[in-house]
Amino acid sequence: MMSFDTIIRGGTVVTAADTFACDVGIRDGRITALGHDLGPATDIIDATDRLVLPGGIDSHVHFAQPSGDGIVMADGFASGTRSAAFGGNTTVLPFCLQEKGQTLREALKRYHALAEGECHVDIAFHLILTDPTEHVLGQELPALVEDGYTSLKVFMTYEGLALSDRELLETMSVARETGAMLMVHAENYDAIRFLTDRLERAGNTAPHFHAASRPIPVEREATHRAISLSELVDVPIMIVHVSNRESMDEIRRAQQRGLRVMGETCPQYLVLTEKDLDQLNMEGAKYVCSPPPRDLASQKACWEGLQQKVFSVFSSDHCPFRYGDPQGKLAPKGRTSFRWVPNGIPGVATRLPILFSEGVVKGRIDLNSFVAFSATNHAKIYGLYPRKGTIAVGSDADIALWDPKRKVTIRHELIHDGSDYTPYEGLEVTGWPVLTMVRGKVVVDDGNLVGAKGHGTYLPRARPPAGAGLP
Repeated sequence: MMSFDTIIRGGTVVTAADTFACDVGIRDGRITALGHDLGPATDIIDATDRLVLPGGIDSHVHFAQPSGDGIVMADGFASGTRSAAFGGNTTVLPFCLQEKGQTLREALKRYHALAEGECHVDIAFHLILTDPTEHVLGQELPALVEDGYTSLKVFMTYEGLALSDRELLETMSVARETGAMLMVHAENYDAIRFLTDRLERAGNTAPHFHAASRPIPVEREATHRAISLSELVDVPIMIVHVSNRESMDEIRRAQQRGLRVMGETCPQYLVLTEKDLDQLNMEGAKYVCSPPPRDLASQKACWEGLQQKVFSVFSSDHCPFRYGDPQGKLAPKGRTSFRWVPNGIPGVATRLPILFSEGVVKGRIDLNSFVAFSATNHAKIYGLYPRKGTIAVGSDADIALWDPKRKVTIRHELIHDGSDYTPYEGLEVTGWPVLTMVRGKVVVDDGNLVGAKGHGTYLPRARPPAGAGLP
């Protein structure tokens, strides 16, 4: 009889397709058997009354990213991947940002150096393209896709990041030729600048005016334009962090017309609203992110987007800055106008408990959909499946044990990130990851970090299969 390094015994295994009672046998970091009475193992993990889920994959996080003069992101790879593990995640995909005038290779060399030996969970990088020169598009990008960097992100807003429509088309064309997955941040840059200038002239500079500077039409228009440009080039795209019905409906219409357009939403659009930005002094800065949280009708629409599978993935868009810090949310210029408040909120550890509690426990989505939105679809769309994102013989033993009944009040000390707050402080959730295992090694066990830094490894990826992740 085969012997195992570890057997997870007595739990309920859940994948995107099935739910069944069985034991999981693990050897050399991989799942080697599913069944009952698997025999001896060096370690037995008792999973009675627990759900045995594929480890979460968060395909939208920002770690150690250049953030402008005097502004420092709160998480590097060590704290960011540690926090991810506490939240039941086993793989994260942060963004390697190409700064203007920099080649993609230079950006990657710097980014790999920051990650080397620091990670608690596995990682892969998306590329952010800000300077799509002929050299970058003609030579670098095709070679890098060949090397396993099979996804890239483009911005339609932000100083120094926004691409023109022509640049978007040129980049989409290379994505189509190389088979890379293209992610789009869809907000209209000129409209935001126009509204921001108008608000500032009227003296409306507090953090809560951030939401007024990027209302729903700004996101809807850019979503429609991104879809139209992708249709011209015939390339699949992922519209990231969708916050409202109007943008969701643009994606739905594109899908109904047979276009390969996918959508992503995030926890902030399910449980926060623009009212959270409207707090005394600078406290509202804690909730400044783009697109901003909207209203209750938009929350309902984002749930519909998940329920009806208009959205393929649920990510955190973890983009952390410290609040009580002049290099973070309280940057001196940020006190003069919302325009200068660092944009982004932490969320990698709270993504899955929020979706589990608000989605599964409250009956909005079923467990199999939870697994699809939290892990399987990310792996399929970004070229990691079936090594990641499922529980199957041959897959990596990336597993999160969940206590589906545990009630937790979210507090920052449970998060273990580099930030000094969580925007979800005080939110009560039911269901919590109690053990996180990456390639057969336990990283977090019942609220304690037990895995060594450096166990997490970098993952080159395959090209996503044509039509991946579409409902």
